[in-house]
Amino acid sequence: MSDGHLDNLFKRMDLYLIKLPRWRLFAISFFSGISAVFAFAPLHMIFMLLPSFSILTLLSVRQQSWKKAFTIGWWWGGGYFSAGLYWISMALLVDAQQFAWLIPIAIFAFALGFGLFVAVAAAITNRFAKSSMASGALLLSASWIILEWVRSWLLTGFPWNLMGSVWTFSDGALQTAAYIGTYGLGALTVLAASAPAALIQGRKGFATLTIIIPTLLLAVGGLRLMDATDDVHGGVRLRLVQPNISQADKWNRDLLESHMITQLEMGAAKPDVGKPAPTHIIWGETQAPFFVADHQPWINKISSMTPAAGLTIVGAPRKLSKEGEPFKVANSMLAIDPELNAVSAFYDKFHLVPFGEYVPLADILPIEKITKGTGEFTPGPGVTTMNLKGLPPLSPLICYEIIFPLGVASPDVRPEWLLNLTNDAWYGKTQGPHQHFALSRMRSVEEGLPLVRVANTGISGVVDAYGRIVAKTPLGVRATLDSDLPKALSHRTIYSMFGNALPLGLTILMIIFSQVLGKMQKPEKK
Repeated sequence: MSDGHLDNLFKRMDLYLIKLPRWRLFAISFFSGISAVFAFAPLHMIFMLLPSFSILTLLSVRQQSWKKAFTIGWWWGGGYFSAGLYWISMALLVDAQQFAWLIPIAIFAFALGFGLFVAVAAAITNRFAKSSMASGALLLSASWIILEWVRSWLLTGFPWNLMGSVWTFSDGALQTAAYIGTYGLGALTVLAASAPAALIQGRKGFATLTIIIPTLLLAVGGLRLMDATDDVHGGVRLRLVQPNISQADKWNRDLLESHMITQLEMGAAKPDVGKPAPTHIIWGETQAPFFVADHQPWINKISSMTPAAGLTIVGAPRKLSKEGEPFKVANSMLAIDPELNAVSAFYDKFHLVPFGEYVPLADILPIEKITKGTGEFTPGPGVTTMNLKGLPPLSPLICYEIIFPLGVASPDVRPEWLLNLTNDAWYGKTQGPHQHFALSRMRSVEEGLPLVRVANTGISGVVDAYGRIVAKTPLGVRATLDSDLPKALSHRTIYSMFGNALPLGLTILMIIFSQVLGKMQKPEKK
């Protein structure tokens, strides 16, 4: 197809879209938002971003007012977040009799609430693009990433499916996050996906960003990985225990003993022939679903099946209150030392899940948290670096604490690796656990720190300091995984040193260039 035919094709598409009735534009926006979700794990159909963001750019710029663009963006965001976050509602089926009625409300709330972020981005694009598609693509990219950052902390934050994480299928492409973080990588991704909209106005040079940006990402990543090593810590051999216990059975008191014995036997099993024995055993989040720290007989059993020179690290609730005090409990990580026959150290989760571990506005909302028990969890003091017997200093993280950029490593005492205990059994075999694992890998690239992730039902795995998967288990199977512990980078990454100053600088450049291109745009013929 010649350039002239291509121009005519895009112009005809432009004329077709702007003449459609409003309800059809809303439908196109909604389904365009849904299509973008296919770019995330586990599908990684990244090419779906091209029509999705090109349509969002086109419709945002073409609206007669920012208010109409806001509505278009809201519909697009509704599709994007309802499809991208539907799996959260699966947690409501664990106790279906009590919570299933909330599923349509939850999905609608995801679409309506989180969709506002896209609505604002579309409104900004319309207001300042000056009818230029190239300018609109730059503005959409910049505003999208600024709003992703806002989403990471507003109302406790939920930075799920940050756009930069679509690249986790490529070890090379995701290396850019070591310099400009997942936010910066996302800005370039949105720009590459939005650039084809400029073909409508004949801006072929600008549209080539769709090819140039991925090529640069791969080139930068390839150069960085040329210096990558496979160094590991000597004398450390980790065993990750993934028992694959269903969430419905996990807290069943009648099954508690059998679940505990199963995990103890998995941790104590002999390694494969020719492989070294593990030095440390690690269980997932709340895999001891009771106050095991206060139960000496179980501490004795765990100690007896723990390597003498190592530890068993267990996720379990931890009672904070003493007798006679108001009841308080933490979602904790416990290190059980066989030499002491006791818990030698602990960590309490500080970033609690709304409606899962506590209920926001509990005095107003007539619902309970979906986890077992009547009391809410109490948050811990915050991110920390732990020193445990036989291990390099580590940063403990529970569940979705791992998804927050710049929130996983102490700035005071830097750890040498990240340890994430989680329980994705709530979400079954949906996209959720795959996306959670992908987001976790981004922290390794950003920080230059290896990651060990232990999940009840999967995906458990070991990731090196470049975000490369060393080993992992499938989702939804009972398995143990033995692995060496990769070493951290010998130097800090640029992103870990300068934080969001670099992606912010990138967005400022995008905004400046958007205004320059907007002024250069020739008036279109009526």
